[in-house]
Amino acid sequence: MSEQALTKIAQKTMAALIEKGERMATVESCTGGGIAKVMTDLAGSSAVFECGFVTYSNESKQQMVGVSLQALENFGAVSEQVAAEMASGALTKANAGISVSVTGIAGPGGGTDYKPVGTVCFGWAYDGDVITEIQHFSGDRQAIREQTITYALEGVMKQLAAKA
Repeated sequence: MSEQALTKIAQKTMAALIEKGERMATVESCTGGGIAKVMTDLAGSSAVFECGFVTYSNESKQQMVGVSLQALENFGAVSEQVAAEMASGALTKANAGISVSVTGIAGPGGGTDYKPVGTVCFGWAYDGDVITEIQHFSGDRQAIREQTITYALEGVMKQLAAKA
């Protein structure tokens, strides 16, 4: 995937946020701030981008966006439960109307049989709902991160479109 492709998806997301009059927050683990970067690379992004939390460690997930120790211990950092708490926590901490969270295993190491490299959990919090999904991406670390960024932003647009 090219940087140009990431820019296009960010531009579409920005247009959808402007149309809905919403501001976005991100909570990122495996992408290390990549979603925030592609959004803030756009001129005028300050109209729609509120903030980004990079919560790489379990401790930062707890301290910055209020993920519970119970969720981390019971389900692991790479889980829909933690992704949901990350997304909802962002809305509690930020002046945003929609948030997206990602937590996963970008590789090349760190995977298990149960959660192989390329496993990414997503959360979107918007208008009182929190939606989660798990995806399994392939490729090297960079490819997995780029696929994650794209899917996260596509999900933001999907959530915005689903609400009248």
